[in-house]
Amino acid sequence: MISMVAVLGLAACQSTNRLPEMPLKPTATHSQTSSPAITDRGTDLLSRGDVQRFIQNEARKGHYSRAQLESFFSNVAYKPGILDVMDKPGTSQPWYTFWANNASSNRVSRGNAFMQQNAAILQAVSDRYGVPVELITAIVGIETNYGTSMGSYRVADALTTLGFHYPRRADYFQQELGQFLQLAYEEKQDPMSFKGSFAGAMGMPQFMPSSWRQWAVDWDGDGHRDIWRNVGDTAASVANYMKQHGWRSGQPVAVPVALNITPQLQAAIDEKTALKYSAGQLRSLGVVIPERVSNGEKGVLYRLESSPGIYEYWFGLNNFYAIWQYNHSRLYVAAVRQIANGVNNGAANL
Repeated sequence: MISMVAVLGLAACQSTNRLPEMPLKPTATHSQTSSPAITDRGTDLLSRGDVQRFIQNEARKGHYSRAQLESFFSNVAYKPGILDVMDKPGTSQPWYTFWANNASSNRVSRGNAFMQQNAAILQAVSDRYGVPVELITAIVGIETNYGTSMGSYRVADALTTLGFHYPRRADYFQQELGQFLQLAYEEKQDPMSFKGSFAGAMGMPQFMPSSWRQWAVDWDGDGHRDIWRNVGDTAASVANYMKQHGWRSGQPVAVPVALNITPQLQAAIDEKTALKYSAGQLRSLGVVIPERVSNGEKGVLYRLESSPGIYEYWFGLNNFYAIWQYNHSRLYVAAVRQIANGVNNGAANL
């Protein structure tokens, strides 16, 4: 869900239940399409079997006609630069680089300003969902620098490029494209009007379309879940996501541990992120974990490279895993925790 540059506000809800307009007058058949979208192989998207299957499946849902969907695919733009970015994720950096780029003192100071400007709304959301103001602030901060960097790509272009030109995750992005079209239908918006990241993530919290549809909240009751300009909707959407993914109020995200690395402990660190090992199990392997963590509590053993070749070791608890669901990166979770603990004079103590 990481960021780019642009701001998009959702327009007022229309009074009619008709289908939202597509950017061009819908064409009746492919043969009548005047401006086909050209792919990297120089072919019309509408000539591809996978695109036709997608159109058929979407048309069955009854929200868009085949003609409207053909018009959509005739007007999306192929963005080859996105494919290069997808294979160079920022989370592949060492921690000391990732921290400097995403959780610096500047990000913390901007977070304090964001909290001061929106104190009443953030507190009300926190009280409703049991998610700390500092955590909500940190996620908005790391995702879009508090709404200042929300992405400049048309979401339609990004998701189509990835859904039909990125085989490794084509199924996922085609599903997200379907969710996006449903989102635009529900919001009564032109699908071509939405802006987002190179991966199709949207708004201040950089929700993918499926996350928007499942977890976004209309905090102020205006009929829209506006995560682009509405801080209440944004904060409530982030808090709802955290709560639904297991956030436990009043508990830490992670605790520092001491250990002498062994092949068994290195294997535990290298395993996929999951709440697999209990504190008791790790203590039996020589890991020194703070006493406030009970033996039965499960978590994730991980390390952070604080400087080249120098590592810190941590035990991530249930709330670590809840944040990890938002972005599957241990560095991401560590950066969110650092921002959250930096704002508000460290009051969160996560």
